[in-house]
Amino acid sequence: MDARKQRILEAIVALYANDGEPVGSGLLASYFDMALSSATLRNEMAALTKLGLLEQPHTSAGRVPSTQGYRYYLDHLIEAPDTAPLDEADRSHIDALFADMDAEPEKLVPAAARSLADLTGCAAAATTPQAPDLCIAHFEVVQVGRYSAAVLAVTSAGGVRTRVARVDTGLSRDDAASLAQLLNRGLTFVAPQDLSPMLTASMVLAAGQRLAPVVMAAQALVTTGSQAYLEGAQYLAKMLEVRQNLGTLLEIFSDNEAASELIRPEGGKITATLGSDLEPPMPGACIVSKRYLAGGGLTGSVALIGSTRMEYQRLLPILDYFAAKLGQSMAGQGL
Repeated sequence: MDARKQRILEAIVALYANDGEPVGSGLLASYFDMALSSATLRNEMAALTKLGLLEQPHTSAGRVPSTQGYRYYLDHLIEAPDTAPLDEADRSHIDALFADMDAEPEKLVPAAARSLADLTGCAAAATTPQAPDLCIAHFEVVQVGRYSAAVLAVTSAGGVRTRVARVDTGLSRDDAASLAQLLNRGLTFVAPQDLSPMLTASMVLAAGQRLAPVVMAAQALVTTGSQAYLEGAQYLAKMLEVRQNLGTLLEIFSDNEAASELIRPEGGKITATLGSDLEPPMPGACIVSKRYLAGGGLTGSVALIGSTRMEYQRLLPILDYFAAKLGQSMAGQGL
Protein backbone atom coordinates (compact mmCIF):
# COMPACT_ATOMS: atom_id res chain seq x y z
CA MET A 1 0.00 0.00 0.00
CA ASP A 2 1.92 3.01 -1.27
CA ALA A 3 0.76 6.58 -0.69
CA ARG A 4 -1.14 6.78 -3.99
CA LYS A 5 -3.15 3.64 -3.30
CA GLN A 6 -3.96 4.99 0.15
CA ARG A 7 -5.22 8.29 -1.29
CA ILE A 8 -7.37 6.43 -3.81
CA LEU A 9 -8.87 4.20 -1.10
CA GLU A 10 -9.63 7.30 1.01
CA ALA A 11 -11.30 8.96 -1.97
CA ILE A 12 -13.44 5.92 -2.77
CA VAL A 13 -14.60 5.66 0.86
CA ALA A 14 -15.56 9.36 0.82
CA LEU A 15 -17.30 9.26 -2.57
CA TYR A 16 -19.17 6.03 -1.80
CA ALA A 17 -20.44 7.61 1.44
CA ASN A 18 -22.03 10.44 -0.54
CA ASP A 19 -24.52 8.49 -2.63
CA GLY A 20 -23.91 4.77 -2.15
CA GLU A 21 -23.07 4.25 -5.82
CA PRO A 22 -19.98 2.35 -7.04
CA VAL A 23 -17.12 4.73 -7.80
CA GLY A 24 -15.75 4.72 -11.35
CA SER A 25 -12.44 5.99 -12.67
CA GLY A 26 -14.07 9.04 -14.28
CA LEU A 27 -15.53 10.25 -10.98
CA LEU A 28 -12.21 9.58 -9.25
CA ALA A 29 -10.34 11.58 -11.89
CA SER A 30 -12.65 14.54 -11.22
CA TYR A 31 -12.11 14.13 -7.48
CA PHE A 32 -8.35 14.43 -8.02
CA ASP A 33 -8.82 17.38 -10.42
CA MET A 34 -7.48 15.26 -13.29
CA ALA A 35 -4.07 14.97 -11.59
CA LEU A 36 -4.28 11.23 -12.30
CA SER A 37 -5.50 9.79 -15.58
CA SER A 38 -8.47 7.43 -15.77
CA ALA A 39 -6.14 4.68 -17.02
CA THR A 40 -3.84 5.06 -14.04
CA LEU A 41 -6.79 5.07 -11.67
CA ARG A 42 -8.24 1.93 -13.24
CA ASN A 43 -4.90 0.14 -12.76
CA GLU A 44 -4.69 1.23 -9.13
CA MET A 45 -8.31 0.24 -8.49
CA ALA A 46 -7.60 -3.18 -9.97
CA ALA A 47 -4.59 -3.52 -7.66
CA LEU A 48 -6.66 -2.53 -4.63
CA THR A 49 -9.27 -5.10 -5.66
CA LYS A 50 -6.59 -7.82 -5.79
CA LEU A 51 -5.52 -6.77 -2.30
CA GLY A 52 -9.10 -7.33 -1.14
CA LEU A 53 -9.66 -3.67 -0.22
CA LEU A 54 -12.17 -2.96 -2.99
CA GLU A 55 -15.01 -4.92 -4.54
CA GLN A 56 -16.59 -4.70 -8.00
CA PRO A 57 -20.36 -5.30 -7.71
CA HIS A 58 -20.80 -5.69 -11.48
CA THR A 59 -18.45 -6.32 -14.38
CA SER A 60 -18.84 -2.85 -15.87
CA ALA A 61 -19.44 -0.98 -12.62
CA GLY A 62 -17.04 0.98 -10.46
CA ARG A 63 -15.62 -0.17 -7.15
CA VAL A 64 -16.85 -0.03 -3.56
CA PRO A 65 -14.84 -0.53 -0.36
CA SER A 66 -14.83 -4.08 0.99
CA THR A 67 -15.06 -4.93 4.68
CA GLN A 68 -11.28 -5.33 4.66
CA GLY A 69 -11.00 -1.95 2.92
CA TYR A 70 -13.04 -0.23 5.59
CA ARG A 71 -10.98 -1.94 8.29
CA TYR A 72 -7.75 -0.67 6.70
CA TYR A 73 -9.21 2.81 6.30
CA LEU A 74 -10.37 3.00 9.93
CA ASP A 75 -7.11 1.60 11.29
CA HIS A 76 -4.61 3.47 9.14
CA LEU A 77 -6.02 6.33 7.13
CA ILE A 78 -8.74 8.19 8.96
CA GLU A 79 -7.58 11.40 10.58
CA ALA A 80 -7.78 11.73 14.34
CA PRO A 81 -10.56 14.13 15.45
CA ASP A 82 -8.02 16.54 16.94
CA THR A 83 -6.44 17.01 13.52
CA ALA A 84 -9.76 17.14 11.61
CA PRO A 85 -11.37 20.47 12.54
CA LEU A 86 -15.00 20.48 13.61
CA ASP A 87 -17.22 22.67 11.48
CA GLU A 88 -17.96 25.88 13.39
CA ALA A 89 -21.68 25.59 12.69
CA ASP A 90 -21.70 22.09 14.21
CA ARG A 91 -19.75 23.33 17.23
CA SER A 92 -22.19 26.18 17.87
CA HIS A 93 -25.16 23.88 17.39
CA ILE A 94 -23.80 21.34 19.89
CA ASP A 95 -23.09 24.09 22.42
CA ALA A 96 -26.67 25.32 22.09
CA LEU A 97 -28.06 21.81 22.48
CA PHE A 98 -26.24 21.23 25.76
CA ALA A 99 -27.21 24.65 27.08
CA ASP A 100 -30.86 23.53 26.98
CA MET A 101 -30.40 20.05 28.52
CA ASP A 102 -31.33 19.01 32.05
CA ALA A 103 -28.13 18.44 34.05
CA GLU A 104 -29.51 15.40 35.95
CA PRO A 105 -27.53 12.37 34.64
CA GLU A 106 -30.58 10.13 34.15
CA LYS A 107 -32.14 12.84 31.95
CA LEU A 108 -28.97 14.28 30.40
CA VAL A 109 -27.69 11.02 28.91
CA PRO A 110 -30.80 10.06 26.88
CA ALA A 111 -31.32 13.70 25.86
CA ALA A 112 -27.73 13.89 24.64
CA ALA A 113 -28.06 10.63 22.69
CA ARG A 114 -31.30 11.87 21.11
CA SER A 115 -29.68 15.17 20.10
CA LEU A 116 -26.63 13.40 18.66
CA ALA A 117 -28.85 11.10 16.60
CA ASP A 118 -30.85 14.00 15.19
CA LEU A 119 -27.67 15.96 14.40
CA THR A 120 -25.94 13.12 12.56
CA GLY A 121 -28.77 11.07 11.06
CA CYS A 122 -27.36 7.93 12.72
CA ALA A 123 -28.55 6.08 15.77
CA ALA A 124 -26.78 7.25 18.91
CA ALA A 125 -26.18 5.46 22.19
CA ALA A 126 -24.82 6.57 25.53
CA THR A 127 -24.34 5.20 29.02
CA THR A 128 -24.69 6.94 32.35
CA PRO A 129 -21.35 7.52 34.09
CA GLN A 130 -20.08 4.82 36.39
CA ALA A 131 -17.06 4.12 38.57
CA PRO A 132 -15.85 0.91 40.21
CA ASP A 133 -16.30 2.35 43.72
CA LEU A 134 -19.60 4.19 43.13
CA CYS A 135 -22.11 3.67 45.97
CA ILE A 136 -25.10 5.33 47.65
CA ALA A 137 -24.18 8.08 50.11
CA HIS A 138 -27.66 9.07 51.32
CA PHE A 139 -31.29 7.92 51.14
CA GLU A 140 -34.56 9.81 51.43
CA VAL A 141 -38.03 8.23 51.50
CA VAL A 142 -40.89 10.45 50.35
CA GLN A 143 -44.58 9.61 50.70
CA VAL A 144 -46.22 9.67 47.26
CA GLY A 145 -49.94 9.28 47.74
CA ARG A 146 -51.35 6.95 50.35
CA TYR A 147 -49.95 3.68 49.04
CA SER A 148 -46.62 4.60 47.43
CA ALA A 149 -43.15 5.73 48.48
CA ALA A 150 -40.45 7.29 46.36
CA VAL A 151 -36.97 6.17 47.40
CA LEU A 152 -34.37 8.80 46.50
CA ALA A 153 -30.70 7.83 46.56
CA VAL A 154 -27.81 10.27 46.24
CA THR A 155 -24.67 8.57 44.90
CA SER A 156 -21.16 9.22 46.15
CA ALA A 157 -20.59 11.16 42.92
CA GLY A 158 -23.59 13.44 43.50
CA GLY A 159 -26.03 11.79 41.11
CA VAL A 160 -29.61 11.01 42.06
CA ARG A 161 -31.44 7.71 41.55
CA THR A 162 -35.16 7.20 42.16
CA ARG A 163 -37.41 4.20 42.53
CA VAL A 164 -41.07 3.98 43.55
CA ALA A 165 -42.38 1.22 45.83
CA ARG A 166 -46.00 0.34 46.56
CA VAL A 167 -47.12 -0.37 50.13
CA ASP A 168 -50.51 -2.06 49.99
CA THR A 169 -51.40 -1.33 53.61
CA GLY A 170 -50.62 2.37 53.29
CA LEU A 171 -47.64 4.53 54.24
CA SER A 172 -47.50 7.33 56.78
CA ARG A 173 -44.98 10.16 57.07
CA ASP A 174 -43.63 8.53 60.23
CA ASP A 175 -43.11 5.31 58.24
CA ALA A 176 -41.19 7.25 55.62
CA ALA A 177 -38.95 8.92 58.21
CA SER A 178 -38.22 5.64 59.98
CA LEU A 179 -37.41 3.90 56.71
CA ALA A 180 -35.00 6.67 55.68
CA GLN A 181 -33.13 6.24 58.98
CA LEU A 182 -33.00 2.49 58.51
CA LEU A 183 -31.71 2.72 54.94
CA ASN A 184 -29.05 5.29 55.85
CA ARG A 185 -27.81 3.07 58.67
CA GLY A 186 -27.70 -0.14 56.70
CA LEU A 187 -27.24 0.54 52.96
CA THR A 188 -25.14 3.69 52.55
CA PHE A 189 -21.59 3.23 51.24
CA VAL A 190 -22.26 -0.45 50.57
CA ALA A 191 -20.69 -1.72 47.33
CA PRO A 192 -23.10 -3.70 45.13
CA GLN A 193 -20.98 -6.84 45.49
CA ASP A 194 -21.21 -6.56 49.28
CA LEU A 195 -25.01 -6.45 49.36
CA SER A 196 -25.48 -10.00 50.64
CA PRO A 197 -28.78 -11.90 51.09
CA MET A 198 -28.11 -11.85 54.85
CA LEU A 199 -27.89 -8.04 54.88
CA THR A 200 -31.07 -7.75 52.82
CA ALA A 201 -32.91 -10.16 55.12
CA SER A 202 -31.84 -8.22 58.21
CA MET A 203 -33.05 -4.95 56.65
CA VAL A 204 -36.43 -6.47 55.75
CA LEU A 205 -36.75 -7.87 59.27
CA ALA A 206 -36.01 -4.44 60.79
CA ALA A 207 -38.51 -2.69 58.51
CA GLY A 208 -41.23 -5.31 58.91
CA GLN A 209 -42.90 -7.29 56.15
CA ARG A 210 -45.42 -4.51 55.54
CA LEU A 211 -42.68 -2.07 54.51
CA ALA A 212 -40.41 -4.63 52.83
CA PRO A 213 -41.15 -3.28 49.28
CA VAL A 214 -39.41 -0.01 50.19
CA VAL A 215 -36.30 -1.87 51.37
CA MET A 216 -36.26 -3.90 48.14
CA ALA A 217 -36.54 -0.69 46.10
CA ALA A 218 -33.54 0.74 47.96
CA GLN A 219 -31.61 -2.48 47.34
CA ALA A 220 -32.32 -2.17 43.63
CA LEU A 221 -30.87 1.35 43.68
CA VAL A 222 -27.69 0.10 45.34
CA THR A 223 -27.19 -2.56 42.65
CA THR A 224 -28.17 -0.37 39.70
CA GLY A 225 -25.26 -0.19 37.26
CA SER A 226 -24.65 1.96 34.23
CA GLN A 227 -27.78 2.59 32.18
CA ALA A 228 -27.53 2.41 28.38
CA TYR A 229 -29.82 4.40 26.11
CA LEU A 230 -30.37 4.01 22.37
CA GLU A 231 -31.92 6.87 20.42
CA GLY A 232 -32.59 7.42 16.72
CA ALA A 233 -33.30 3.81 15.78
CA GLN A 234 -35.62 5.19 13.10
CA TYR A 235 -32.56 6.39 11.18
CA LEU A 236 -31.23 2.84 10.98
CA ALA A 237 -34.53 1.68 9.52
CA LYS A 238 -33.80 3.93 6.52
CA MET A 239 -30.34 2.41 5.89
CA LEU A 240 -30.60 -0.61 3.61
CA GLU A 241 -27.28 -2.03 4.82
CA VAL A 242 -28.30 -1.86 8.48
CA ARG A 243 -32.06 -2.39 8.49
CA GLN A 244 -31.72 -6.18 8.65
CA ASN A 245 -29.75 -5.85 11.90
CA LEU A 246 -32.18 -3.53 13.68
CA GLY A 247 -33.90 -6.35 15.58
CA THR A 248 -30.57 -7.69 16.86
CA LEU A 249 -29.49 -4.22 17.96
CA LEU A 250 -32.74 -3.56 19.83
CA GLU A 251 -32.43 -6.92 21.56
CA ILE A 252 -28.91 -6.05 22.73
CA PHE A 253 -30.10 -2.72 24.13
CA SER A 254 -32.74 -4.48 26.18
CA ASP A 255 -29.82 -5.68 28.34
CA ASN A 256 -27.89 -2.84 29.97
CA GLU A 257 -24.74 -4.88 30.47
CA ALA A 258 -24.64 -6.13 26.89
CA ALA A 259 -25.41 -2.66 25.50
CA SER A 260 -22.72 -1.02 27.63
CA GLU A 261 -20.19 -3.59 26.46
CA LEU A 262 -21.19 -3.07 22.81
CA ILE A 263 -20.38 0.64 22.83
CA ARG A 264 -17.45 0.61 25.27
CA PRO A 265 -14.39 2.08 23.50
CA GLU A 266 -10.83 0.88 23.91
CA GLY A 267 -8.92 3.45 25.95
CA GLY A 268 -9.46 7.16 25.50
CA LYS A 269 -9.53 7.26 21.71
CA ILE A 270 -12.45 6.80 19.35
CA THR A 271 -12.97 3.13 18.60
CA ALA A 272 -14.51 2.01 15.32
CA THR A 273 -16.00 -1.50 15.20
CA LEU A 274 -17.39 -3.03 12.03
CA GLY A 275 -20.58 -5.03 12.40
CA SER A 276 -18.95 -8.05 10.79
CA ASP A 277 -16.53 -8.20 13.74
CA LEU A 278 -19.32 -8.37 16.33
CA GLU A 279 -20.95 -11.41 17.91
CA PRO A 280 -23.60 -11.86 16.70
CA PRO A 281 -22.42 -10.33 13.41
CA MET A 282 -24.23 -7.28 12.03
CA PRO A 283 -22.81 -6.97 8.50
CA GLY A 284 -23.13 -3.54 6.94
CA ALA A 285 -23.12 -1.74 10.29
CA CYS A 286 -20.42 0.21 12.06
CA ILE A 287 -20.18 1.49 15.65
CA VAL A 288 -17.86 4.37 16.52
CA SER A 289 -17.60 5.12 20.23
CA LYS A 290 -15.79 7.49 22.57
CA ARG A 291 -15.36 7.56 26.33
CA TYR A 292 -16.38 10.69 28.22
CA LEU A 293 -15.03 11.80 31.59
CA ALA A 294 -17.59 13.09 34.07
CA GLY A 295 -15.25 13.93 36.96
CA GLY A 296 -14.67 12.09 40.21
CA GLY A 297 -13.39 9.02 38.38
CA LEU A 298 -16.73 8.57 36.59
CA THR A 299 -16.70 7.56 32.94
CA GLY A 300 -19.31 6.70 30.35
CA SER A 301 -19.53 5.97 26.65
CA VAL A 302 -21.20 7.71 23.73
CA ALA A 303 -21.45 6.17 20.27
CA LEU A 304 -22.77 6.54 16.76
CA ILE A 305 -24.30 3.49 15.07
CA GLY A 306 -24.83 3.50 11.36
CA SER A 307 -23.78 2.11 8.01
CA THR A 308 -20.19 1.20 7.21
CA ARG A 309 -20.34 3.95 4.60
CA MET A 310 -21.08 6.71 7.10
CA GLU A 311 -19.29 10.04 6.59
CA TYR A 312 -16.43 9.33 8.98
CA GLN A 313 -14.47 12.53 8.32
CA ARG A 314 -17.48 14.67 9.29
CA LEU A 315 -18.98 12.52 12.02
CA LEU A 316 -15.93 11.60 14.09
CA PRO A 317 -15.06 15.22 15.03
CA ILE A 318 -18.73 15.69 15.99
CA LEU A 319 -18.61 12.57 18.21
CA ASP A 320 -15.33 13.67 19.78
CA TYR A 321 -16.63 17.13 20.70
CA PHE A 322 -20.00 15.73 21.80
CA ALA A 323 -18.27 13.34 24.22
CA ALA A 324 -16.24 16.21 25.68
CA LYS A 325 -19.37 18.34 26.12
CA LEU A 326 -21.29 15.48 27.72
CA GLY A 327 -18.52 14.91 30.26
CA GLN A 328 -18.25 18.61 31.05
CA SER A 329 -22.00 18.90 31.46
CA MET A 330 -22.05 15.89 33.80
CA ALA A 331 -19.39 17.57 35.91
CA GLY A 332 -21.30 20.87 35.93
CA GLN A 333 -18.67 22.63 33.88
CA GLY A 334 -18.58 24.36 30.51
CA LEU A 335 -16.12 24.10 27.64
